[in-house]
Amino acid sequence: MVADKPGEQVEGLDPGETEPAEGLEALEVRYSEHVELRPGLWHLELFGRSGLLTVLWHGPLDAPTAVVTCGGAVGSLLGPARALFHRLGEAWADMGIATLRVGYRRPGDLDRCTTDAVAAVDLALMQGADRVVIIGHSFGGAVAVRAAAVRRASAAGVVALSTQAGGTEPAEELDGCPMLLVHGGSDQVLSPAASELVRMLAPHAELLILPNAGHGLQEVADEVFDRLCTWVPAALAGVSDR
Repeated sequence: MVADKPGEQVEGLDPGETEPAEGLEALEVRYSEHVELRPGLWHLELFGRSGLLTVLWHGPLDAPTAVVTCGGAVGSLLGPARALFHRLGEAWADMGIATLRVGYRRPGDLDRCTTDAVAAVDLALMQGADRVVIIGHSFGGAVAVRAAAVRRASAAGVVALSTQAGGTEPAEELDGCPMLLVHGGSDQVLSPAASELVRMLAPHAELLILPNAGHGLQEVADEVFDRLCTWVPAALAGVSDR
């Protein structure tokens, strides 16, 4: 865990200031708190110079493998498809896989949200993980791709659900990193063409279009859950489940 530093003031960025996607170092954490909500579920708060990063941590703190989840442009700890991120965290905890659900400091800010995701990866690495899969929904798909590119050496895979195409250009750098793109065929928010554009950047990616499913994938929640329950552990183990 990040060491606590009580009493230090958290200063904000200037309005036009940008921030490099460099994880915990970029956050400049001044103070942190954590509490065990119940066995196997921790709530972490990291106070940095530009806001509060929240992480819900399922599973062992010293897990050798981990998953980081990233919500959409307005943020989400639960995820799409009927609280998919929570459900996956519960399932994977029983398998000894840690899941870190990220609550952004500034939802909708791609640079800062990427920093938040990379910081969560760094937390898992600090605790002993050596392979991490990053999952993102909608805007969070771009966050996941960018975070994996920043921590390429530790990235075991990327899952982008109903992703946007903007900001996913670093997918070109992820050759050899397993990637799963899932999109609803009836998505009225972001067309499946967005995922197809990402696959053009990363031709090795697996693209799964689910007919009659919308942006939130609620109609196919169980199918998506089952697919990720096999795909992600296989990616963490360095094998394909195809």
